[in-house]
Amino acid sequence: MTIEFRGDDIILNDVKCLDLDLTLDCGQAFRWIKQPDSSWSGVVKGVFLNISKKNDTVTLKNTTKENFESIWLDYFDFDKDYVKICDTLKEDKLLSSTVDEYYGIRILNQDSWEALCSFVISQQNNIKRIKGIIDRLCKTYGEEVCEGYYSFPSAETLSKLRVEDFEALGTGYRAKYLERLSKDVVNGTIDLNKIETLSLDEARKELLNIFGVGIKVANCALLFGFGFYDAFPIDVWMKRVMEYYPNGLPECFNGIGGIAQQYLFHWARNNLK
Repeated sequence: MTIEFRGDDIILNDVKCLDLDLTLDCGQAFRWIKQPDSSWSGVVKGVFLNISKKNDTVTLKNTTKENFESIWLDYFDFDKDYVKICDTLKEDKLLSSTVDEYYGIRILNQDSWEALCSFVISQQNNIKRIKGIIDRLCKTYGEEVCEGYYSFPSAETLSKLRVEDFEALGTGYRAKYLERLSKDVVNGTIDLNKIETLSLDEARKELLNIFGVGIKVANCALLFGFGFYDAFPIDVWMKRVMEYYPNGLPECFNGIGGIAQQYLFHWARNNLK
């Protein structure tokens, strides 16, 4: 991959294994919006970005070299060799064709606070409703970054809310979880930075101690918000996928099970009835 800096735009050439539609709209992040020109716009860590891809060229608009190096390089996992990863995953019989069919799914390295809140909201919910709730949360309590785009509200901001305030956003029974979560992060009962330094098992135990966090939410947060690529979220779809692995997950998944999960999840949603 080569990088060109052109004013407020950054051009990445020879970007392999990145499909923006599959990556930004596969249920791991909920605030990217597809534009009429097929580009995508969103806000990460309080910074707006418009991103598009044509062939193997990716264009990042309205950004800076500093933001690219501090946010976007890691967020889109540009430093990771996904071609090699996909070749490894294709050693598995089920993924050998699935990876080719849905080639280009990447893990988004999201902010741990936003990811944890988002997947608490995701419980027993569909993607459309999740997006609606998070959109209302950001418009009501986040800061407007540019017209129509808002930052994700901080734990400090949300810690001042009551359960009723969360309920007014349509969070339902999850309101009490969000109210407690934000207060516990602010008062130090939950240390998100510490969780990132633990082993996968230790980090999972820490998250499972959080009020309202079960195993699926914990694994989703670990994979998408804390950088644990071996976390393997299992929902209804993935339970059916696991029937194809009666002897456990194959060795080629080691260390990259979360990436394998994304391909298997997408395959299941499109092929299993």
